[in-house]
Amino acid sequence: VQVVESGGGLVQAGGSLRLSCVVSGRIIFSTKAMSWYRQAPGSQRELVATITGDGSTNYADSVRGRFAISRDNMKKSVYLQMNNLKPEDTAVYYCKLELLSVYWGQGTQVTVSS
Repeated sequence: VQVVESGGGLVQAGGSLRLSCVVSGRIIFSTKAMSWYRQAPGSQRELVATITGDGSTNYADSVRGRFAISRDNMKKSVYLQMNNLKPEDTAVYYCKLELLSVYWGQGTQVTVSS
């Protein structure tokens, strides 16, 4: 199983980015919850958003109303639409898949300038 993120970059405050995460391997993706985490320099990794297999979502208070998580089961992909970005959203963003083991991607850097 592999997890690969993409879509990070440098954006000004108030801007938007869309992160993508693609899962490969022989799993029944549609039944698995997927999560986005982020880690800023000097900080612990924190949960940003989760989407279950049936599409239920949950968000950290700091991003609720600005970020939206979604999935495409046919493409084994999950997305994070990030709007109204703030400098404090600057971090490396990771995608997580949890089976019997936990699989992380390599991360994608998001930098928001003020």
